[in-house]
Amino acid sequence: MGIENFITFIFTAFIFVITPGIDTVFVLNKSISQGKKSGIHAALGINSGVLAHTLFAALGLSVLISKSDYAFTIIKYSGAVYLLYMGISSLINNKSLITSESNKNLQTKRKSDFWSGFITNLLNPKVALFFLALFPQFINPNDLENPIPFILLGITFSAIGIIWYLSLTLFAGLFSQKFQENPKAGLWLNKISGCIFILMGLMIALT
Repeated sequence: MGIENFITFIFTAFIFVITPGIDTVFVLNKSISQGKKSGIHAALGINSGVLAHTLFAALGLSVLISKSDYAFTIIKYSGAVYLLYMGISSLINNKSLITSESNKNLQTKRKSDFWSGFITNLLNPKVALFFLALFPQFINPNDLENPIPFILLGITFSAIGIIWYLSLTLFAGLFSQKFQENPKAGLWLNKISGCIFILMGLMIALT
């Protein structure tokens, strides 16, 4: 299928996935504050963003972004503004992250968790550049114009990410039960999460 050293790619992708970053913090935040199901939706959203970046790389759109300072800047600052918005919203929200709500509200929140994870990953231009740098190393030079190897590598990368983030979600879900026993902890978690999102937004903006 035009892919070379596939086992090495799996190992490399795994190292990148488990390296703490924005996605890891996002999944842990949702898992601890709102439980395992919210963490699962966030993980699925993040890896849907991975698949979107894969499609962009396969179609050559990522190359256009990497060569256009204007496009790169727009995406970078859009991602930074979104993270800053999430952070500021958490800081000014005086409600606990951990609350008992109706099934309808929970379903709405989980859909929001999915889309938040998707947008957070999609608007991170470093992911697009990383894929452009990594994937060609494991594709036969004669197949670099073929989108199939990019898509297969992207699906593999996403599968590794889902397994890892679901493992984190199950682990972090144990702490969620502890927080639910102390309602005030949810307020502190809200503020801490806000500070982390603001810090990540500034890091992206200043990159």
